[in-house]
Amino acid sequence: MNITFIFFLGLIVALIGVVPPGLLNMSAAKISLKEGHVRGIMFSIGVCVIVFMQTYLASIFARYLSNHVEVIEILQRVAFVIFVLITIYYLFIAKKQAKPQIVPQIRSKHSRFFQGMFLSSLNVFPIPYQAYMTITLASFGWLDFNMTSIISYVAGAGMGTFVMLYFYIFFFDKIKNKSISSQKSMNYLIGGITGVISIITLINIIKEL
Repeated sequence: MNITFIFFLGLIVALIGVVPPGLLNMSAAKISLKEGHVRGIMFSIGVCVIVFMQTYLASIFARYLSNHVEVIEILQRVAFVIFVLITIYYLFIAKKQAKPQIVPQIRSKHSRFFQGMFLSSLNVFPIPYQAYMTITLASFGWLDFNMTSIISYVAGAGMGTFVMLYFYIFFFDKIKNKSISSQKSMNYLIGGITGVISIITLINIIKEL
């Protein structure tokens, strides 16, 4: 398996997961605006350290699940229902504007690094998300679970997360007043992403019938 291809798979999957505005990317952008790009980048590096570890744990968990096909089949069906419900929620139900995130005033670059690690460790979504995505990629034959492939995928996921945080840091000023940054637009974006994942999941389920 080409490790470069696997690296970019991890990068793309991580990019998709971090696209919607959330605590981590919005915090990185606000820290950068208030305290400078260096502190925003330090915060982002702290986030990526935890994402790296979370993705590794998710990949190991996915490797274990790959040896238990019956469990994967159940998880795929559960995941399909969850992603469909999330898609319906964000496309048709969610209308309220999100409350602005308040970022604590911390001046030290090292404090921002550890703050990034702390906030990222509170966000456990990457573990089930990456576990499911690695199982899905493996089912298409695009990923296997030898250590070289896992490390390549994990490195790509860490880089993908950093790239998206970097984008928020340096382009937040340009997009914050545009419609794409409105909650309604982001609801549609999140719904579209989960909709695509739902379709991929459904294809997998049908293939295995």
